[in-house]
Amino acid sequence: MRFENVLTDINGFGRFQIMIIAINFLGRFTLPCHFMLNNFVAAVPAHHCDTSSLDDDVVFMNLSQKQKLIVSIPVQQDGSLSSCQMFTEPQYHLLFNSSNIADVPTTLCNNGWVYDNATFSSTITSEWDLVCHRRGKNKATATIFFVGVMFGAMCFGSLSDRFGRRIMLLVSNVSGLLFAIASAFSTTYEMFAVLRFFTGFCITGIVIVSTVLSVEWVDIEHRKMVGVIDSLSWTFGNAIFPAIAYFVTDWRRLIVYVSSPLILSIIIWRWMPESARWLITNGKLEQAQTYLKKCAEMNRTEDFIQTLKTETLSTIVVTEKRDRTYSYFDLIRTPKMRKLALRTGLLWLFIATTFYGISFNITGFGLNIYLTQFTYALIELPAKVSVYYLLDKIGRRSTEMGSLLLAGLCLGVNIVIPKDMSVARTVVAVVGKGFSSASFGTVVLYSSELYPTVVRQNGMGYNSFMARFGVAMAPLILLLDGVWKELPQVVLCFTAVLGGMVARTLSETRNRCLPETIEDIEQNW
Repeated sequence: MRFENVLTDINGFGRFQIMIIAINFLGRFTLPCHFMLNNFVAAVPAHHCDTSSLDDDVVFMNLSQKQKLIVSIPVQQDGSLSSCQMFTEPQYHLLFNSSNIADVPTTLCNNGWVYDNATFSSTITSEWDLVCHRRGKNKATATIFFVGVMFGAMCFGSLSDRFGRRIMLLVSNVSGLLFAIASAFSTTYEMFAVLRFFTGFCITGIVIVSTVLSVEWVDIEHRKMVGVIDSLSWTFGNAIFPAIAYFVTDWRRLIVYVSSPLILSIIIWRWMPESARWLITNGKLEQAQTYLKKCAEMNRTEDFIQTLKTETLSTIVVTEKRDRTYSYFDLIRTPKMRKLALRTGLLWLFIATTFYGISFNITGFGLNIYLTQFTYALIELPAKVSVYYLLDKIGRRSTEMGSLLLAGLCLGVNIVIPKDMSVARTVVAVVGKGFSSASFGTVVLYSSELYPTVVRQNGMGYNSFMARFGVAMAPLILLLDGVWKELPQVVLCFTAVLGGMVARTLSETRNRCLPETIEDIEQNW
């Protein structure tokens, strides 16, 4: 007997399942805000060297602010003030001949920087001077956060397979909230980096646990709908986030604002059920029976409650011992599981690198940062709605492969579009973001259907680890523009195409029952 037969009897998509999806939808709202947070809290305002050290010069002191900048800061080829250099001494002749700067000695900013606060009242960049030779530290904050997410995925994946989905969801909510709020009160860059690492470590449990909980409680017919709805919660958060950031321009307050929804998640957690699949797989038949009866009552299928006996449930998993503990080692213990883990891991790595490489580059096209972020979020809606129809029309594998190859095509086109065509470049980038978003929306559902119940959370934890490794690399890939301006686009295009090739090697899961055991994979998948 399969668990799908039980779900069919008690309605595999009724009020009970809608409640689970709604709770997860609210809980996942804050995640995209934190994942995209670095775009705003670490934004780089327009800046130039602080020239107050030259005020000892009487002539300089009597100049207007505009004149002070002319005689103390070199002008770059595009007409803007240099961000990292100043003249060693005031060049008063520039007041009369601004083009005559040949052989004028310059030096690095030795007295700090002055920042333009028109867009952001404060960022970690302006607070700790993460510009010029410290630019790497600025990008590193995103990498540090996602390294935390990477290790958190492995940890929560293993723990939720061992102790249950429900309790680990609460642990992730509470610990993620505490570390996020603490990071808003950081007094040094080092303190902020450490707290962001632990925020990422803790908050990632919400992603992988909520996804698996939703998928394990619905029938085959509605799995794709649940996958798309879970993905749309990410889109919703991404669309609201730029509006929050627009009105909250102080980085400390912004972190507090986007973290506060976790308080609501903790309050409504009490109504979240444990996964009956996990309970049955681990031999906790009485608890599984209790939740299944609640499901039947809410879905108004009470006629089947009498059939939900522990003796009946015990026949669902009979091919492997229930009292054994599964670990990440089980992902590589048998031949087909080993191939599955290798391929899905690489796929998540390539998808995440592409998706976040595009997402983090919101200032690279010369348009408004808030508008670009909002447009990036908005394009996800039609992309994910399209995925809903394509998953059954052409299947999971073809949808995944096609969306990645098209994302790679957009990235390749942007390499050859001239820099001065900023609108055209942004449009192509937005379309590419849509395709990469479709690939991400597909892979979460696809992977949860590929892995068996006994190691599904371990599998999703491992995949999330690989994805966050890719995300951690994305900010560093963007730094390659110092070598060649188009090199980041070339690398991202290459990773998207590789992802499409890996997706081609996976099995199709359309209209198939979820595998329950590793034996199911080795014999039938």
